[in-house]
Amino acid sequence: MNKCLVDPRSLLRFDFGETHPFKIYRLGLAYELIRAYGLDEAGDVYLVAPREATEDEAKTFHTTGYLETLRLADSGMWVPNLFAHGLGTPDNPVFPGVYEWGMQVAGASIQCAEEILSGRAERAFNMSGGLHHAMPARASGFCHINDAALAIHRMIQERKRVVYIDIDAHHGDGVQEAFYRRADVLTISVHQSGQTIFPGTGFVGEIGREDGAGRTINVPLVPGAADDLYVRVMDEVIVPAVQRFRPDIIVTQLGSDAILGDLVANLRMSLTQFERMVKGFADLGLPWLALGGGGYHVGNVVRAWTLAWSVIAGAEPLSDEIPSTWATAASVHDVFVSSLRGSVPSTPDSPDHAHEDLDRTVAELIKNVFPRLG
Repeated sequence: MNKCLVDPRSLLRFDFGETHPFKIYRLGLAYELIRAYGLDEAGDVYLVAPREATEDEAKTFHTTGYLETLRLADSGMWVPNLFAHGLGTPDNPVFPGVYEWGMQVAGASIQCAEEILSGRAERAFNMSGGLHHAMPARASGFCHINDAALAIHRMIQERKRVVYIDIDAHHGDGVQEAFYRRADVLTISVHQSGQTIFPGTGFVGEIGREDGAGRTINVPLVPGAADDLYVRVMDEVIVPAVQRFRPDIIVTQLGSDAILGDLVANLRMSLTQFERMVKGFADLGLPWLALGGGGYHVGNVVRAWTLAWSVIAGAEPLSDEIPSTWATAASVHDVFVSSLRGSVPSTPDSPDHAHEDLDRTVAELIKNVFPRLG
């Protein structure tokens, strides 16, 4: 079973800016930690370099006007409708190479989809991907091009049924928008409630429309939700929904900002539970495209995605001891971690009101969504 890993090093030349929370150098640190553990050396693992998405590929979701505005802004030209497209804001800056950045990330995700569709790979991981907030005509939430939507569009062009599962702390609103009216894509987003965090969407009543009615599942969690709630979500929502929908391919967005200690979100998943979630996706036994996503505690990001790749690659469980050569290199970026899974094997239980809230969510999904998935 071949596994494809995107080598992100060619993307490290891009930079959102010194004060921006989205640190592209985390991709390099994660990749080097993967290498330090020897996870790039197995005989069934091969690397691919990002390639730029074509405009036709991007237009399966994005508008021509938006792509042209992004391209002109990249060249340094003043564009009068920049702000109307969500560009040039603190969240979505226009930096040198911004068009190329978005299209390279998207191209890498599409390339992974094609590796799976062709049968060359059973699993693929693009840690630079998962930029799930970008809308058809607007950048949003640090996301300029929605690589996840474009990769899934490539899959459904081949008449594949796809389940998209998003465990980023923020609602996967752009991907939901892309497939909200389609019957052949099931989107599942598990995130901190939109009542408390960007983008303010992703409520349980958002279940799809028209042909897509019942093809959208949202599991909003209250702040402070911990490992025990994620165990319930996997057992009570994700697994039964996937079993009912019977997809051909799984796409996961593995944002690490739900992990305890993130600088933006307020959830309490442990690194060990993150690893368990990824193992749960592997146990679904489907061809699998994994994407990165959010994460603003760089130490958490690099450890989470190293653990994710070890599961995707089918490696033996990794030692908690961080390779010393990597630790020295990471210190240049003021990243200091002493253990791969951290010192918290499981976070303290979620408060009672968090379980009660999830009870209501599950009951509503069982009533209004699950019967439509068969």
